[in-house]
Amino acid sequence: MTSKKLPIGTIVIFSFFLLTMAAAYFLTKPPERPPELEGIMRPDFRLLHPFKLTDQNNQVFDEKRLLDKWSFVFFGYTSCPDVCPATLYVLSSIHGLLTDENGKAPDDMQVVFISVDPARDTPEKLANYVSYFNRDFIGVTADKEEIDKLSRQFGAGYILEDKKADGSYNVAHTSAIFLIDPYGRLVATFSQPHQAPTITSQYKKIRKYFSWD
Repeated sequence: MTSKKLPIGTIVIFSFFLLTMAAAYFLTKPPERPPELEGIMRPDFRLLHPFKLTDQNNQVFDEKRLLDKWSFVFFGYTSCPDVCPATLYVLSSIHGLLTDENGKAPDDMQVVFISVDPARDTPEKLANYVSYFNRDFIGVTADKEEIDKLSRQFGAGYILEDKKADGSYNVAHTSAIFLIDPYGRLVATFSQPHQAPTITSQYKKIRKYFSWD
């Protein structure tokens, strides 16, 4: 029995194909995640499903308004006595640290405050609340069903606590800050304690990580 030899041309073409595939893999392979971002960057980058909220100007706020920007997202409510004001103050400090030497705020970054208390947080109330911390912040809300669907995508739980004698109540909620990339993907979570210089540094490293693409 005689073995059939492949033509030289076929071998060359096949070898070239293998080399091309190998080069493509190494050129498009994302870099290793910085060790200091372990536990901050998500293991997978989850694209958010469509949603529809209302912002403080009574305009529709949906998934399209997350595109082409880096979005810091925080779930809370305007009657929150401690966590929300403290976190929004930190987010305002981050916004300031990212402002350039000419005082120009970054146009590819936004902060979105999502109220989980639509019974009390009207768009008008949100407008006054978020502008107190930073006039560039966006406040949004919706009916409970829509908020629940969106909060589940983030893993941002909340519970309405029992009413007090005066009818007021608190809302126990997730204290994490979430980061959405310009493609609308949930890519990172910043847990407590929140320190503006630390989060700003981590944010810059995350942006640098994605700059390979």
